[in-house]
Amino acid sequence: MYKKITELLPFQHPRRDTRSLPKVSLVVVVYDMVAQAEKTIASMLPEYQLDVSLSDYEVIIVENESPNVMLREFLDTLPENFHYYLRKNAEVSPGPAVNFGADRARGENICVLIDGARMLTPGVIKNIILGHRLSDKSVVSISGYHLGDKLQQEAVDSGYGYETERELLASIRWPEDGYRLFEVSCLNASTRQGFFMPISESNCISIPRHMWEHMNGFDARFDLRGGGLINLDFYKRACEYPGAQHVILPGEGTFHQFHGGVTTGGQDTVARSAYIEASYEQYRQLKGTEYSCPDTRPLYLGEMPAEAQRFMAFSARMAIDSGELQ
Repeated sequence: MYKKITELLPFQHPRRDTRSLPKVSLVVVVYDMVAQAEKTIASMLPEYQLDVSLSDYEVIIVENESPNVMLREFLDTLPENFHYYLRKNAEVSPGPAVNFGADRARGENICVLIDGARMLTPGVIKNIILGHRLSDKSVVSISGYHLGDKLQQEAVDSGYGYETERELLASIRWPEDGYRLFEVSCLNASTRQGFFMPISESNCISIPRHMWEHMNGFDARFDLRGGGLINLDFYKRACEYPGAQHVILPGEGTFHQFHGGVTTGGQDTVARSAYIEASYEQYRQLKGTEYSCPDTRPLYLGEMPAEAQRFMAFSARMAIDSGELQ
């Protein structure tokens, strides 16, 4: 069902049969997060995702080697449109793993989830595909949430952890109804002011293949552990690409699971602040300017499930208070 990278090198691009291409390839990067990655991948299965078939999409799982790699018993259960690669002696930044996965993607569009610990709602894939029908330069992004009632980098100081998260997911009987994830979550830092205000990042962003190739994918010069601002840089470049049409799916989401990440894993406040400052400093050095959110005029697409409506109301209030909505 899957092959390790050591069985696949040297790599040659497969012949692209345009009659059978997936509409979108989802590239998921995993590192030292077995339980979390299994839930993320389960949220991409065709029996969980609505109104899509195996031929509509593919999932490319790229795991950077750690002492805690995904289990073959789980990987062997995945359908034929899921592909797994294990990268040995990988870099500390996930950027090269993203580019590695995209190089192996066959889809017309490439969707990146740089953090494999983010579960999806059931309409993500079908609405990404719809979003790409709007323009040949659609940039489709899904807003991010943290499981729990406050940001995990704050909640961890009050005892939030793996057991808390297990109880939250059990309380909504996930995965029976994936939209109930909204009931036990809060907006993450990049979307803290809601959908209608500037957003700094998306942890599920899809762009056409021709844009990916012209942008040269992720900028691998962002080489800090965890990538620093590599994902924010890619999001900004994609949204500001000439002629791009930004599409936001406000009724869908990605939900971050606790896994000991570099900014949410519970390290002391001083270390976390130092890492964030180092990330912004590297951006300044590489780009010659301060990072700022991209200025876009997005289209909003998709259904609005009842569970997500409180976040829509919050977003409207924030935009009205700021003067963005009249």
